[in-house]
Amino acid sequence: QLQLVESGGGLVQPGGSLRLSCATSGFSLDDYLIGWFRKAPGKEREGVSCISSWDGRTYYADSVKGRFTISSDKAKNTVYLQMNSLKPEDTAIYFCNANRITGMGEEFDYWGQGTQVTVSS
Repeated sequence: QLQLVESGGGLVQPGGSLRLSCATSGFSLDDYLIGWFRKAPGKEREGVSCISSWDGRTYYADSVKGRFTISSDKAKNTVYLQMNSLKPEDTAIYFCNANRITGMGEEFDYWGQGTQVTVSS
């Protein structure tokens, strides 16, 4: 059974750092694109970053570029999101997503339960 479990959220002051973890099971990181999304109250869900573990390519939203770093540890089946220089506008529930589209066009999409990040003084 495919599972995604996020952890590492919490309360941090502006300018601080947090590292989110997405522990995965039931599949190989080489088979799925892993992404981090966030949902703030009153706002639409936003794609933050994603990584393809098979070739190391990464993507960042402009709002986090230069502050956040995504990485994967295939031995631990875990994807990380290092968040530095946090701002109040980074406050949101952060979700981990695994996505795969087969050669036949069939899409597989899975979500974790989310972890709350609050940036406040």
